Amino acid sequence: QVQLVESGGGLVQPGGSLRLSCTASGSIFSINFGGWYRQAPGKQRELVAGITGSGVTNYADFVKGRFTISRDNARKTVYLQMNSLKPEDTAVYSCSVVSRGYQYWGQGTQVSVSS
Repeated sequence: QVQLVESGGGLVQPGGSLRLSCTASGSIFSINFGGWYRQAPGKQRELVAGITGSGVTNYADFVKGRFTISRDNARKTVYLQMNSLKPEDTAVYSCSVVSRGYQYWGQGTQVSVSS
């Protein structure tokens, strides 16, 4: 059984920072793709950032220059460093990984940005 566990969400003020972690356990030998998605109330889920097995990263325009995605293959963990947070970043953030042709999802973690 494969399980993804997210951590690091919470409540921060505008301009603050959070670091999200997504750790995989079970039958995962390598991460071919790791990504962070978010969904706000009334909106569709959207890709925030992704990283390929070769280390190539991609970011949505609304987070460029503020967020950084990274991974630690040995620890089977994907990170999302979020800086200069804005109220519009408030959403449930979920991680997803692809390994050996299968995609797995975490339960999501709430990120709230307000004064």
